[in-house]
Amino acid sequence: MQGHLSLPTLCCFLLPWAFTTFHKALGDPAPHPGPHYLLPPIHEVIHSRRGATTTLPCVLGAPPPSYKVRWSKVEPGELRETPILITNGLHARGYGPMGERARMRKGHRLDASLVIAGVRLEDEGRYRCELINGIEDESVALTLRLEGVVFPYQPSRGRYQFNYYEAKQACEQQDGRLATYAQLYQAWTEGLDWCNAGWLLEGSVRYPVLTARAPCGGRGRPGIRSYGPRDLKRDRYDAFCFTSALAGQVFFVPGRLTLSEAHAACRRRGATVAKVGHLYAAWKFSGLDQCDGGWLADGSVRFPITTPRPRCGGLPDPGVRSFGFPRPQQAAYGTYCYSE
Repeated sequence: MQGHLSLPTLCCFLLPWAFTTFHKALGDPAPHPGPHYLLPPIHEVIHSRRGATTTLPCVLGAPPPSYKVRWSKVEPGELRETPILITNGLHARGYGPMGERARMRKGHRLDASLVIAGVRLEDEGRYRCELINGIEDESVALTLRLEGVVFPYQPSRGRYQFNYYEAKQACEQQDGRLATYAQLYQAWTEGLDWCNAGWLLEGSVRYPVLTARAPCGGRGRPGIRSYGPRDLKRDRYDAFCFTSALAGQVFFVPGRLTLSEAHAACRRRGATVAKVGHLYAAWKFSGLDQCDGGWLADGSVRFPITTPRPRCGGLPDPGVRSFGFPRPQQAAYGTYCYSE
């Protein structure tokens, strides 16, 4: 009968659709018509710390007759990828600053994993392992996430002084870098509650609120509050910085010192006055607990508390307390030194 499909024809149309739907219901992708040479990673997020050697896994299920593997880093907020290393299985060539610290693991003939030595703060992000065989390229994506701590930062002249580029520079001067949204979110889940808005690496301005209150964006729900799109050059806020584990150690020198005397005291011990990021990292990773205010390199006075107690900051939660920026000539504090 014209206008109707026969049963065999109808089956030809419906069976592929039913097979795909069945696979999706099971959580499996529908079978790909071509060969898959790269095995999907078991863990898509790799955790590491600054200074460590870390491996981003990429393994071939079977090698094509001829191929290259290209590793690249996906730059956040930019429509480009930065090449790191290209190999044909026998020889490899590195590119850029990271290429000097990267190599292929070569654990076996199907191993295309990337090893990064001396992990840096800027290494955090998304990476792509791409197989290029001239017929049908394929790739897997991995995320390198550093263990660290986020800290809010403002200069001695008060809050809301940084445009985006100044905030970026300020974090780098304090042994950190601008935090990403994901890092700020992680810090919020770990207890960061801060009422001043700050720049993030992606160029957004946000602040984390655990206890909603009227002077801090109103009495809505807790969360990461956003100021929406901002002008990177004109608008001014604080900064949220991120730092990770230290190669050296932070120690306290007691006394009633001026800022210049603090620098001299650290030099006599073969060290330098610690930066803000140094103190936060020592508190986070080494459990530094000192109920004494000490000078830091930016002219602020702070102290780290791991175990809150009476007459030691007056707050119930662990953290790094601040006395602000006293006059540099004020001889009233010890100092925190950093040595490698």
